[in-house]
Amino acid sequence: MGERHAAAIVLAGGRGRRLGGVDKPALRIGVRTLLGIALTAAAGAPAVVVGPERDLPTGVRVVREDPPGSGPAAAIAAGLAALPELTDHDLVVILAADLPAIDAATVRHLCAGVGERNGAVLVDAGGRRQWLAGVWRHWPLVDAVRRRTDWSGRSVRELLGPLEPVELTGHEAATADVDTPDDWQRLR
Repeated sequence: MGERHAAAIVLAGGRGRRLGGVDKPALRIGVRTLLGIALTAAAGAPAVVVGPERDLPTGVRVVREDPPGSGPAAAIAAGLAALPELTDHDLVVILAADLPAIDAATVRHLCAGVGERNGAVLVDAGGRRQWLAGVWRHWPLVDAVRRRTDWSGRSVRELLGPLEPVELTGHEAATADVDTPDDWQRLR
């Protein structure tokens, strides 16, 4: 993960409504699941998966946001609370488990891109920040989560936007996520 120590939060909840209720993190590209792809991208980092119980590699912890299904901002808060002890120099990788082309090189690019900023996020071809493909300094992220006692139903942009991350481009496919059946057909 570069010169700094990093831990990872992988968001693997959600209902997959636009995909007909499919468990998106369990979708496969070849032999790998989308969740497996995200965990591989953060390889070497202690990881917490936020979502329902599932088979995971040894050492990967699973937690749920409270209440379950209360959204990605609440999931980030739950994942952050479950991470191992970190220092002010450490980074937290936040990835959605529906990014079929996310890889370790992109995560290293994000880690290196943080510099002295509070975080780094990928931007897509349209210049939109992809909040669930980013890396954040630990203590500013903790402070951001502590701004509210309940992140249920709140937006990730509301949680992470005030940290004013640096925007980074990467290979365009890294920002593509699976939300609809058309996305799935195009990206797999």
